[in-house]
Amino acid sequence: MATIFSRIIAGEIPSYKVAEDEHYYAFLDINPLTKGHTLVVPKQETDYIFDLDDQTLGGMMCFAKRVAANIKEHIDCARVAVVVLGLEVPHAHIHLIPIKSEKDVDFHREKLQLTPEEFAEIAAKIRVE
Repeated sequence: MATIFSRIIAGEIPSYKVAEDEHYYAFLDINPLTKGHTLVVPKQETDYIFDLDDQTLGGMMCFAKRVAANIKEHIDCARVAVVVLGLEVPHAHIHLIPIKSEKDVDFHREKLQLTPEEFAEIAAKIRVE
């Protein structure tokens, strides 16, 4: 059975897409820690990020770097944090989180509640063309 991320990539579940190429897909996290919190996933469905072959993992990091550059350019932040947890969805993924301090990466704190309009505006602002 396809993971929720594979279903998002296939367009079965809507998302706020930020970037896409033939191998990777980036979209806004719908339970963001900060505005611009983005998930980067390989289109290849693999549970654990370190089970990806070297080429796919390296390509994913390069893809994430391009997305992070757009986030940094368009979202008020000091840095874009890179976090890999990998337990919540059995599909390798990277969290790109715009941060002003390390406290912004606390996954136990309350998530932002954004409207569909706010999500769409953020996605349009940081979209990689």
